[in-house]
Amino acid sequence: MPETTRNHSPRLLVTGGAGFIGSAVVRHLIHHTDCTVLNVDRLTYAGNPDNVRAAAGSPRYRFARQDICDAAAMTRLFTEFQPDAVMHLAAESHVDRSIDRPQDFIRTNVEGTACLLQCALAYWRSLPEDRRRDFRFQHISTDEVYGSLGATGRFTEQTPYAPRSPYSASKAAADHLVRAWGCTYGLPILISNCSNNYGPYHFPEKLIPLTILNALAGRPLPVYGRGENVRDWLYVEDHVKALWLINRRGVPGETYNIGGDSERTNLEVVRTICRRLDELRPRAAGSYAELVEFVSDRPGHDLRYAIDAGKIRRELGWQPEETFETGLRKTVAWYLDNEWWWRPIREKHYSGERLGTGEIQ
Repeated sequence: MPETTRNHSPRLLVTGGAGFIGSAVVRHLIHHTDCTVLNVDRLTYAGNPDNVRAAAGSPRYRFARQDICDAAAMTRLFTEFQPDAVMHLAAESHVDRSIDRPQDFIRTNVEGTACLLQCALAYWRSLPEDRRRDFRFQHISTDEVYGSLGATGRFTEQTPYAPRSPYSASKAAADHLVRAWGCTYGLPILISNCSNNYGPYHFPEKLIPLTILNALAGRPLPVYGRGENVRDWLYVEDHVKALWLINRRGVPGETYNIGGDSERTNLEVVRTICRRLDELRPRAAGSYAELVEFVSDRPGHDLRYAIDAGKIRRELGWQPEETFETGLRKTVAWYLDNEWWWRPIREKHYSGERLGTGEIQ
């Protein structure tokens, strides 16, 4: 399949580029391509300039602290930066927080995506024919839009949507909007739906970093219900490589599912982290697994997610480089070696308290 035919170094507008996955995208583009990157991020609680510290010194990196719901600001950035593509990762992303504050998710994930689409459409229509042909609006989404699986089966690109949390519903709405702008206006769109990411710079409200940091502090390791919920885990750098491949070689209008083929129950994940910590930083009081504590389940907790990534493997030649075991070892080691990054977050922004109780704020 031929790549796009740009005759200059690509200019990428990345939304949410100070977040977990977005910052991994920015670091990859700066360190492994010749792209010029404009990182657009509102710097909410999970947006952290330290996430892109390693890229910020490059002359090909630019940053704009802006809200994707601000149409005037987005229009100005498109006009000034003249991107060849948008990689849209800006989103509220934590299911537990969506249970407590659903309106925040509707604003950013739905209204923000609609605003960005309109600004991108106007910009795209202003381009000369060759640049219109090569332009891409790339929307990065989640497998949670498909709902919950039973003990068997996997999500494919044809799986009907059945979101079950405010977060997944807001992302499903965003996916539908992107497809609508592609079908109605001809905007060259690309969509991907990924499984659970993990790796360095992951905000410590999510299961893996929360477990690592609670364990290091000697605090209980909370596991919802009996820990039987299953997720398919994808190392973030493998995800980023897939996204760049989709950007360069994906067919406009198509959707690509990205998964790590690494299904684990939540309890298995927590116990694997404990074993890695027992190995890398032994605890005098005994195994970290002794800190596991079962807590009341999350409201509407989906039982199982699993991605069939056959399409992107067949059509674009992608496959993950990390297994869950190798990726998790790298992740645990990174948190052990980078207290400078996570200590201020734990002290100033999020100390590990329970979220997602269902008490809407």
